[in-house]
Amino acid sequence: MPKRNLFYAQSGGVTAVLNATACGVIETAREHPDRIGKVYAGHQGIIGALGEDLIDTGKETRAAIAALRHTPGGAFGSSRYRLKGLDESLAEYERMIRVFRAHDIGYFVFNGGNDSMDTAWKVSQIGARMGYPITCVGVPKTVDNDLAITDNCPGFGSVAKYVATSTREAAIDVLSMKQTKVFIMEVMGRNAGWIAASGGLAGSKRHEPPHIILFPEIPLDEVALIARVKDCVERYDNCVIVASEGVKWPSGKFVSDAGSKDAFGHVQLGGVAPVLSNIINHRLGYKYHYAVVDYLQRSARHIASRTDVEQAYAMGEAAVNLAVEGRNAVMPVIVRKSDKPYRWEVGVAELSKVANKEKKLPRNFISRDGFQITAACRRYLEPLIQGEDHPPYRDGLPDYVHLKKVRVRKRLRETFDIDG
Repeated sequence: MPKRNLFYAQSGGVTAVLNATACGVIETAREHPDRIGKVYAGHQGIIGALGEDLIDTGKETRAAIAALRHTPGGAFGSSRYRLKGLDESLAEYERMIRVFRAHDIGYFVFNGGNDSMDTAWKVSQIGARMGYPITCVGVPKTVDNDLAITDNCPGFGSVAKYVATSTREAAIDVLSMKQTKVFIMEVMGRNAGWIAASGGLAGSKRHEPPHIILFPEIPLDEVALIARVKDCVERYDNCVIVASEGVKWPSGKFVSDAGSKDAFGHVQLGGVAPVLSNIINHRLGYKYHYAVVDYLQRSARHIASRTDVEQAYAMGEAAVNLAVEGRNAVMPVIVRKSDKPYRWEVGVAELSKVANKEKKLPRNFISRDGFQITAACRRYLEPLIQGEDHPPYRDGLPDYVHLKKVRVRKRLRETFDIDG
C-alpha cells in the first residue's frame, strides 16, 4: 500500500492523560515510515480539519513528543464543535474530505468520547462515497468513563484518584474544624456516576467519609437526604458528601441546570454543591463549606494514576497499528481480564457500536439506599487508581512541555465558515 499522511485530532474536554495518548499516536506513527508519511494534528481538534489549520508534528523533537506523556491538557487544542448530522448537511464532511485529499491524508485518528466516535464513523462513510476512502480509527477518551464496550476510558482513572484523594484530605480538614458540619464536593460526570463513585474509595468503613454520594442514576430524594445528613452529623459530628454535577430531581431535571446548552446540545451543568448546601442549611441550620473542583480534577497530572497513563499511551499506540493494518471504523478498547491481580489487554470495537452510546453506573454498583458504592463497585474502581507516575519537577513545580505547533501551508483556495 502507498504511504499516506495521518491526521490526529483531540476532541471535547481534556484529561490529565490525553497527551499521553497523543504521544502514543505520534511515536508509533514514526515507527511506520514505510506506511505513514507525515503526522498532522488539528489545531483545536476537528475545527482544524474544517479550517485547514494543521500542525506538523514532524517539526517537534523526539524529546518534546516524549514529554507529552507527562503533560496534561490538549497539546494541540481541543473543541466541542459538533458536525451536523448526515441528514442535515454534508457540507462539513465534504469539506474535511477535501482537506484530507489536499494534504494526502489517508488515516484519521480521532481522540474523544461518544460524539467523537460518531463523527469518525461518519467520516469513514462519507470518504468512501466521495471516492476518497479514509481509514478512520477512534481513540477512547473521557473522564466521565461513559463510553460503551471498553472496560474503562483513559482519563477516568486519574480523575478517580484525584477525587478519592481530595475527599480523604478534605474530610480530615473538616474533622479538624468543630464549627463546620457539612462539606460537599461537586465532581464531573454528567449522566454517569463513575466519578462520584470514585469518591467512595476515600473510605471503606461506615463511619469513614464520604458519608453520602449522590449519583445521576438515583433521583434526589430531598427528605431522605436531609435525614441522612442529620444522622451523620449526630453520629460522626460532620457529614462529607460527594455530589455529581448530573444529580437530578425525580422530575428528571438537573439540580444544577444552568439554563444553557453546549455545542452538542447538552445542558450546561455546574453548581449542584451550592444548591445542596443552601437546602441543607435551610432545613438543618448547619454551617457548611463546598468545593466545585471543575477543571482541577481533570488537569491534575501530578497525581495521575500510573495505570491510566499506561492505558492512555497503549490506546494511541493501538490506534495507529489498527490504521496501518487497514482496520477502518474501529476503536481500540481496554479489556479487563482480572481484578486481583489486575490484568488487562487491548481489544477492538466497531465505531458503530460505540457511537452515541452511554454507559452509566450499574445499579449493582450503588448501595440499596442509593447513597454509597458497593463492594462490586470498589473491586472495579480500585485497580484503575493504582500506581504513581509523577511528572519531572523544576524549581518545585511540574515541568510540562509546550510545543512549537508549526502550521502546515494551506493548499485550498476556498475558506470554510465555521459556526460556533
